[in-house]
Amino acid sequence: MHQEIQKMREISLVYLDRSGGLQKFVHDCKKYNDSKQSYAVYRFIISINPSDIAELDATLGNYILHNPIQAAQIFQSVCFIAIKTLSLIEQLQTEDQISILLKPTHLPPLPSYLLSLSAFPFNYTSQRFYISEGIAIAMGCVTKYTQGARFLCTEETCPFSEGRFRYIRVHMPGATESATVRNDFVCSLCSSPLQEDMKFRVLGDKQIVEMIDAKVLNALKGYSSDKSHFRIQTFTVFLRDELTNKMKIGNHYKIIGIPASVQNGLQATACIEVNSIELCKPNGPSFVGDNFKYLLSLTSSSCWRFTAILANIFASQVVPPGTYNTLKLAILLSLVQTGEKENADYLDLLIVTSDTLVIDRLLNYSICLLPRGIRHPPSSEIFPSVSKDKHGTGRASIHACSAVLAKGGICYIGDLSSHKKDKLELLQSVLESRTTNVFIPGKKYGEEADQQVTISIQTNFWSFVDVDSSSKKHIQKDNFLIGQMDLSLVPPNLLDVFGLLIYNEFPSCRLSSPVIHHTLKKAVNPEAMLYKVSQQFRMQDYEEFILFAKNLHVELSSEAENLIQGYYVASRRVRRDSIHGSTLSTSALKILISLSKAHTKLSLRKKVLEEDALIAILLLESSLTLKHGKSALCIAPNPVFPFDLSDENSLQQRDSYLMQCHHQLLKFIGAYGPGIHINTNEE
Repeated sequence: MHQEIQKMREISLVYLDRSGGLQKFVHDCKKYNDSKQSYAVYRFIISINPSDIAELDATLGNYILHNPIQAAQIFQSVCFIAIKTLSLIEQLQTEDQISILLKPTHLPPLPSYLLSLSAFPFNYTSQRFYISEGIAIAMGCVTKYTQGARFLCTEETCPFSEGRFRYIRVHMPGATESATVRNDFVCSLCSSPLQEDMKFRVLGDKQIVEMIDAKVLNALKGYSSDKSHFRIQTFTVFLRDELTNKMKIGNHYKIIGIPASVQNGLQATACIEVNSIELCKPNGPSFVGDNFKYLLSLTSSSCWRFTAILANIFASQVVPPGTYNTLKLAILLSLVQTGEKENADYLDLLIVTSDTLVIDRLLNYSICLLPRGIRHPPSSEIFPSVSKDKHGTGRASIHACSAVLAKGGICYIGDLSSHKKDKLELLQSVLESRTTNVFIPGKKYGEEADQQVTISIQTNFWSFVDVDSSSKKHIQKDNFLIGQMDLSLVPPNLLDVFGLLIYNEFPSCRLSSPVIHHTLKKAVNPEAMLYKVSQQFRMQDYEEFILFAKNLHVELSSEAENLIQGYYVASRRVRRDSIHGSTLSTSALKILISLSKAHTKLSLRKKVLEEDALIAILLLESSLTLKHGKSALCIAPNPVFPFDLSDENSLQQRDSYLMQCHHQLLKFIGAYGPGIHINTNEE
């Protein structure tokens, strides 16, 4: 066995030399040596490529992967010999003072190296490297822990009462602070108690993070075609030293670490000591289905037909084709305007309806088309909260809630009137700034000073208001303008920050029959495909389409930009009163750009055209009419879908109508937007 160990030491030295690790080690030693300070422990990080080291020596490669703690001792011996031979650190006395942390760059892509966080049993006894994935759902503050400490014998006549670094305690994976530093150690020579030499204690940073399997996202969706059952449980990961603050709450990470069990009183907690962290970024599909491609080719003569048909046939598993078209188009636009980029173009939806059951089903269905579509449970918090860490440290731990888990997706918060006033005020603040602040009182959580943590909220919000509930709870006003709705149930400032307000009128008598028939048939046979289009454009096809469309990078054309700017300036001049000035909020310009880009993405194009800007303007003008009444532009009640889309003639009729709207818009800009120059094509 000694010969094998000696051989592995030689191979490890060769690997360090070839990989550049030896040069980095010498550089790290120089920092310690220059400090001229003696430490109980000198910590070194060695990067290990399992593939390269296995090619050099399979035995050493296997030893590192399956016995990392013992393998670290091999590198410890090599490093100690190198330090003494090359006189790298003058203060170093014993080999035990060297602490080696092995960091594998990756692990073999084999099932035995994967640690499933939802599988049972959770293997935490092997103390070898595993790779695992999960979402950070709770994060504690950075605290200190003991990397290493020196102990001396309390018996003055004992040789180990002073001088050499005989008794060194070093932190091991999964060990608690009490396991590293205690007062019940005894001298091996005279059996006298040992006492820590405090001036040599080495402290490091520690952060506790709670993670959970990404499968939890499926459990938090309001509707799912996946009928499988699985077990979900949070698990604790320890980030130490250079890894602290490397995770952000709500993000999906792949980690490599050593599982362990931490004893806290009578309770044992499974945890992972993390060695490396990698952010998992969702990769959208690089294709769309053949049926979507064929539909795009058939509608290539018009910039409006493809998205009109998409909205017409969308969610045919929930509502009949041809119903709720304006709402379904708004949903699709919001779905493709999701992402995790900073300063993204968000598109929030607030639906006013008297048919809450169907609308709730439609929104539940729609959020399942994204990897991160979250149905907010009424019993939990929408935004991050803070509580005491459950591991007994008494420090603060920030918990991710629905809005953070929906990062890069949709957070559907249900009926807006079900939330209390303080929650609505917080929602308004988040919609305005896309951030939320978590206050941590220092006195309560053992900190010297109060802290305020700012967390980015990168998600679109969906909600609805029951118009019948609004009329029951509030006395209707008599001074409404033409087209204006009674929205007194919603605070005016909150109403302004929602990107799009959609009034979903209950289908007319002619359309109510298909909705009723659809609901009854689905109640009898939930799995039935009632329409041919449901088979041609499946839920999975829409998932792939949306993931492809949302990743398209689009740019505004100068024509579209001029049209948007002209409408915005003209509307601010038209929509104003003597008391409050312009009733058009400054965020309207961002909403117009977001809607235009969304329609372009939904059309699978990369250049925003005037046609895209027109749809955006009509949707926003319709929303403004509901809030403030009609303006001089005077659009129809349902401007984007004025006709039922039953055949090609109806599509042609819609195109002609939209061209008239475009001409009417140019006249409006010319009359109320002086100084704005719009190029027009005279026919």
